[in-house]
Amino acid sequence: MNINNNYSSICWLRHDLRLSDNPALLNAIEQGDTLIVYIYDNINSDESTMMGQASKWWLHHSLTSLDLSLNNRLSIFIGDPQTILAKLCKTHKVKNIYWNRCYEPWIIKRDKNIKKSLQENGVNVETTNASLLWEPWEIHKEDQTPYLVFTPFFKRGCLNALPPRTPLKAPNLNNAKKSDLSLTINELNLLPKLTWYESFENIWDIGEKAAQEKLQDFIFDGIINYKEGRNFPSNKNCSRLSPHLHFGEISPNQIWYAIEDLDETEYPEKDLYHFKSEIGWREFSYNLLFYNQELPKQNLYKKFDNFPWKKDVSHLSSWQKGLTGYPIVDAGMRELWQTGYMHNRLRMVVGSFLVKNLLIHWNYGERWFWDCLLDADMASNSASWQWVAGSGADAAPYFRIFNPIMQGQKFDPEGVYTKKYVPELKNMPTKYLFNPWEAPPEILSDAGVNLGTNYPKPIVDMQESRDIALQAFDKIRIKS
Repeated sequence: MNINNNYSSICWLRHDLRLSDNPALLNAIEQGDTLIVYIYDNINSDESTMMGQASKWWLHHSLTSLDLSLNNRLSIFIGDPQTILAKLCKTHKVKNIYWNRCYEPWIIKRDKNIKKSLQENGVNVETTNASLLWEPWEIHKEDQTPYLVFTPFFKRGCLNALPPRTPLKAPNLNNAKKSDLSLTINELNLLPKLTWYESFENIWDIGEKAAQEKLQDFIFDGIINYKEGRNFPSNKNCSRLSPHLHFGEISPNQIWYAIEDLDETEYPEKDLYHFKSEIGWREFSYNLLFYNQELPKQNLYKKFDNFPWKKDVSHLSSWQKGLTGYPIVDAGMRELWQTGYMHNRLRMVVGSFLVKNLLIHWNYGERWFWDCLLDADMASNSASWQWVAGSGADAAPYFRIFNPIMQGQKFDPEGVYTKKYVPELKNMPTKYLFNPWEAPPEILSDAGVNLGTNYPKPIVDMQESRDIALQAFDKIRIKS
């Protein structure tokens, strides 16, 4: 085996597992023979930043799909990227390294050190933006400070900035080479030992081709009535592109311009704008994380540091398992476990229930989502949990507490979603579906529901828990 082949460049892939609209890949290939490298970094990340179990499952299949697109020319490694890249440069006489930037604080710190080390050893390093429409430092208020409210961030900042770059075509792969030092994808041992993920297999198609097809399906059958329909979990008005976007199987630029190019005589402008604003929320989350590096762990508004959170292991476990006794909450948590995904409306409902009815710190919810979500994204996950908790930027006021009974009645009026994930209640009439404890005994008997036996009683009283939460918030509000 000859490991001494010399190559012009390395393209180091990270959250950009695609061929099209990949500036780092295109730039590297243009220089000549190129190693296309993925490094699973199990050295520089800690317990809080290491990829969750669901994400590892997706990554395994995403790398497999990408390697197939590259005709088995993806070079795979595990360990410290600085050490591995230095070895590859030395072994293959590489003079240029290209990568697309990541924005997680620990990755920024790592990449700066890697770039400095490579440059000191005579290697040219070029980095580009491939995962955001606008760099965090490009969108700010007139006084140069970052936005803390989404609407002006998007309307004044993003929409008045220079338009995002248009997507790039995939490069010719004749110059793509593979290092003989490469491991196999299986040697990364990404597939979790607990095989709960087997239920994912028939739900998700993974990879660049699947992402593009999903975008087209959404345009064809989901974006009309998006603004209203996206709130109903049984509707088709959610793109479900978030895992593909997180792993870079599709770029935000490709999504943005696919929407921009739609004819507004066929597609209502309100729906197009609202979907673009959801992409804007992702940009906002990254902006927040860039300027607030402790966002995943610490309250943005420090008054919440004094909030009297409870540590109730039993309640937390019931929430995680979807056994709270509140059907719409349980449906959302079971969807997460069974599919690796949760509808956005339900993310808000279950989040509110955890922090405002159970008084459990949002950190516990953020950690559970991090491990179970296929689209677990540090910026979006932490910003959204802080939004729900009331402790973050542009947050929902703490006194805004989602009522799971009303949320179910309003957004799952026929019970299609709830009964799918809580089949114990499939025979319950919709009048009592979201509050089965209020149903007459004969209704419960006819539906085959025995509260406390085959479906739990509510673990907290809704009104009482709401009152306790508001009293707790009043205390920290007065102190602040």
